[in-house]
Amino acid sequence: MAILDSKGRLFGKINLLDLGAALVTLLVIFVVSSSILSSLGVAQVGEKTVPIEVDLVVRGLNVRDPEQLFNNGLKKGGKTNVIIRNQPHGEIEIKSIQQLPRTINIPQPDGTVKELPDPKTNNFSTDLILTLDGKAQLTDNGPVLGNSKVKIGMPFELEGYNYNFNATVIDVRLKDK
Repeated sequence: MAILDSKGRLFGKINLLDLGAALVTLLVIFVVSSSILSSLGVAQVGEKTVPIEVDLVVRGLNVRDPEQLFNNGLKKGGKTNVIIRNQPHGEIEIKSIQQLPRTINIPQPDGTVKELPDPKTNNFSTDLILTLDGKAQLTDNGPVLGNSKVKIGMPFELEGYNYNFNATVIDVRLKDK
């Protein structure tokens, strides 16, 4: 008996095209299931989850009424959606919001420089410091939120009901349990 017959069947029973299609289907199922399991964190079993605080600075946020923003969407004790490097992380708690005064540097006649309040030539710009409170995976290279390392200088995108703006990480603190 020949290995392949005239109809392209292996040992006269299994069609080679059907066998190839079945192997490709099994390979696709394996790849998809392994990628889903790794995204769920199964591959990260040895990593430790720790509480983390991240301080963010927002410079020059253009908003008509900052108090309305704080009352309707961005509020202490509330939650905001965080996007890190175009990867959605999910919701994270807002621990505190501090509005920074707008100042300008004024040279003095004696050569020194004084920082004085801005005379409000632009009433629609505000600066903020936000503290976010969440849980991160602790790795050898530092804390990881979602799938992104959290380091000073990284941009975060914050999104909520009535806002979407960028902020920059200025401090990362791991909290003791």
